[in-house]
Amino acid sequence: MSEATVLDELPGDLMMWVLIVSELLVFGAGLAAFLAVRATDPAGFAEAQSFLNRSAAGLNTVILVTSGFLAALALPLREAGRSGISRLALVAASLLGVLFLVIKAVEYSDKSALGIGWDSHPFFTFYYLLTGFHAAHVVAGIVILLLVGWRNAPRNIEVGTAFWHMVDLVWVLLFPVIYLLR
Repeated sequence: MSEATVLDELPGDLMMWVLIVSELLVFGAGLAAFLAVRATDPAGFAEAQSFLNRSAAGLNTVILVTSGFLAALALPLREAGRSGISRLALVAASLLGVLFLVIKAVEYSDKSALGIGWDSHPFFTFYYLLTGFHAAHVVAGIVILLLVGWRNAPRNIEVGTAFWHMVDLVWVLLFPVIYLLR
């Protein structure tokens, strides 16, 4: 009889956790670089930040956290024998992810209408890089949640929702650093 290790206790799949940790390290490095460059030009970063829509970003935070909550409900619902409701929770989480992307696209469009691009100021280079990379992860997460909803097995739900929670966590870190930190 072998002794269980910490890795045996992880929900889902070890390779998903390797992916999650590596993605968190990449986003962490991006945020660290953002803060380091910000320290060299706090006034310029504050001025550039004034062009952001904090209300839209705050709404997007509520949307992603709600989406994460719905995704978290999927496994206990599935284990309680309510597979259809579990699938519905995953689809609803995915649809909130789509709503997040729509709001982000409107935000990008507003910046474009003002003539603000990635090369307008170092703040916007980081803004587009970090939020765009995050948006790509939202797209991947939506696809994963929909696939998990289709193949509604408990292990699939664990793996898919772990990725989605990483997407939530990254946004919860990006939002205050990019939109609120002065």
